[in-house]
Amino acid sequence: MTPEIIDLLFPNPLPSVSEIEAKYPARQLEAGQKVTRVAPSPTGFMHVGGIYAALMSERVAHQSGGVFYLRVEDTDQKRKVEGATEVISTSLSRYGIFADEGVDKDGNSYGPYGSYTQSERKEIYQAYAKKLLEEGQAYPCFCAAEDLDLMRKIQEKQSMRPGYYGRFAKCRTLSDDEILEKLKAGTSWVLRFKSPGNNEKRMVIKDLLKGDINMPESDLDVVILKGDGLPTYHFAHAVDDHLMGTTHVIRGDEWVSSVPLHIQLFVALGWKAPKYGHYATLQKLDNGNKRKLSKRHDPEANIVYFWEKGYPEKALIEYLLNLINASFEDWRNKNPEKDAFEYPMSFSKISNTAGALFDFQKLHSISKEVVAKMSADEVYMAVLNWAKEYNKSFADKLEAQKEYVTSILNIERNIGKKSRKDLIKWEDVESDISYFFADWIRPDLNGYKDELPVSEEEMKQMGADFMAVYNKDDDKDSWFKKVQEVALKHGFAADTKSYKEAPQNYRGSIIDVANVLRVLVTGRTKSPDLYAIMQIMPEDLLATRL
Repeated sequence: MTPEIIDLLFPNPLPSVSEIEAKYPARQLEAGQKVTRVAPSPTGFMHVGGIYAALMSERVAHQSGGVFYLRVEDTDQKRKVEGATEVISTSLSRYGIFADEGVDKDGNSYGPYGSYTQSERKEIYQAYAKKLLEEGQAYPCFCAAEDLDLMRKIQEKQSMRPGYYGRFAKCRTLSDDEILEKLKAGTSWVLRFKSPGNNEKRMVIKDLLKGDINMPESDLDVVILKGDGLPTYHFAHAVDDHLMGTTHVIRGDEWVSSVPLHIQLFVALGWKAPKYGHYATLQKLDNGNKRKLSKRHDPEANIVYFWEKGYPEKALIEYLLNLINASFEDWRNKNPEKDAFEYPMSFSKISNTAGALFDFQKLHSISKEVVAKMSADEVYMAVLNWAKEYNKSFADKLEAQKEYVTSILNIERNIGKKSRKDLIKWEDVESDISYFFADWIRPDLNGYKDELPVSEEEMKQMGADFMAVYNKDDDKDSWFKKVQEVALKHGFAADTKSYKEAPQNYRGSIIDVANVLRVLVTGRTKSPDLYAIMQIMPEDLLATRL
């Protein structure tokens, strides 16, 4: 390629490759230390799979004493959304995934290898693209969209591999004179990599997660620099992973097919490629079939869904670690008090075949355990912070009656293995404790006729009978004796043993009577400890219920 062509393609002064390499010296790493990254696009949407991937990369780096960094890949300016970097940064930090270097919520880079926003590194990519051009490893392509569309149609019609290669790489063989003519005429161009590969040959990729993968070489002359002067993902990631010292890249298996190309780019640029590990993306069951968790069809694909529902951040992290390594659950059972980030994650145990199935039932089970370990004050603050953002009227109620609500949340809490495990997410708390407030409307008692062996009228009478003898100062034993009195008065056994020994003598057991009182007070047949509920609820409100 003549100097005149290169000057026309790159008319503005660029830093030299040696200047760039001096600015980004190799990291001084000790043996075993790893450098990983998470590199989302600023689309305004953070996929839960992005948190899943970031968690893997963060653990790999920090468990080795290495570096984990955040890079914003915004070279596709059409997809860029205002404020998206805040979504990315907030999403990671909210789940305790902190980057040592990267981009903060305001879009500012921090760390010695910045900028960590690709659109701000335009001249760097152009300098390396120019180097490839000078070495004959790249060339300008003038094919219009119509030309490429016709190419695709021909390939489809002839059942050929799609792509710009071989006889379809029309601009690869243009002479310098033809190139000069097009450039002087102002014809639009992109820069393509001149692939040295042969699709008939095969190569072995050593994948960190999938093991050895036998694949054909890439012979695609891919675009490395677009018409706007920004690089494509393929080229930008190679340049950045080299300059930022990335040692291990962990990403979804949709990128496996690109590895031969990526390795070619590293070789062409004279660099050592990082080690790649590809995991199967998150799946979900749809009519009995597994499919990829989709941002288009599945609300839970968006991390914001979990914020809106109020899932505790610790619960989601524990759940994702459980998906990443099946041994996490055993580790948690043996280390109930340890922070989840102390779990020693292993490459060899990362799920990488069929794809982890996102299972809400398992998430809910883990979330119950997480909430059960929290104090009433911690739950109160978590619910309040959630409500301030998503349920303002409930937040006002929480703030106005902090002591009362905290005492409600403290029922059956912090009592070891018997601690209550009914709370899953903060969105549910308002309805869960609604019966403690005067504006709650109890469901129609007729709705319980299939669950309780008494009529609506008798339910009301049992409530009145109990209220007539109720004393808030009673201890639990005295309180229970009064429940027994009501049971006997209405023909129910005063204890389960008596009922089991002679069920024909009774209409039911003490359990039925307790459930009648429970329904009158709470509107449900299952609740936390009824004695504690009555102790906390104001006596005038309790009298109204009963």
